Amino acid sequence: GIGRAICIKLAEEKNYHILINYTSNEAAAKETLAKVEELGSTGEILKFDVGNAEETQKILTEWQGNNPKSVVEVIVNNAGITRDGLFMWMPSEDWNAVINTSLNGFFNVTNFFIQKLLRNKYGRIINMVSVSGVKGTAGQTNYSAAKGALVGATKALAQEVAKSAQNAAVAAQQTDEEGQAAKRVVAGSIVKIHALVNDIRSSGV
Repeated sequence: GIGRAICIKLAEEKNYHILINYTSNEAAAKETLAKVEELGSTGEILKFDVGNAEETQKILTEWQGNNPKSVVEVIVNNAGITRDGLFMWMPSEDWNAVINTSLNGFFNVTNFFIQKLLRNKYGRIINMVSVSGVKGTAGQTNYSAAKGALVGATKALAQEVAKSAQNAAVAAQQTDEEGQAAKRVVAGSIVKIHALVNDIRSSGV
């Protein structure tokens, strides 16, 4: 999927220690890490659900405690799920699950690191969205809402952090073409230490 492709592209740059996040597909995460190491880069796997604020805080706090001198300079918010259906028949569980993963997941991960990025005066925050968030897609009101809100949040955050040499960017993908997705996301990025890519799966978002 897109997350795996991004990790591989980052590994090719050889400047990154990649933090590979996954929720449930451990095999895909291990496969991605093996590919990263095969390319001569380094990485590690962090298992947590980005939509769960307490779990995200706990795992990232533990990681930071074990790596006090490390700085995450690039965050790729790739997490997203779909629960498609017509809005009139959509249960609240499907609405909340999609919003929680795409939108709250962005908040939970990015908010944890944002002050550290600002103190470091350098960083890149890349939020993966979808054309559904730009034009809307019938049968995906929840997904369109989540990704559309993420577009707005990215624009606002970019204005907040611009003076500190931070960049927040959004990449909208209509297809799941791994190579093209990776090229669009990381082209031109310069990172010194760590990059966190969340939501590694065997298939795309």
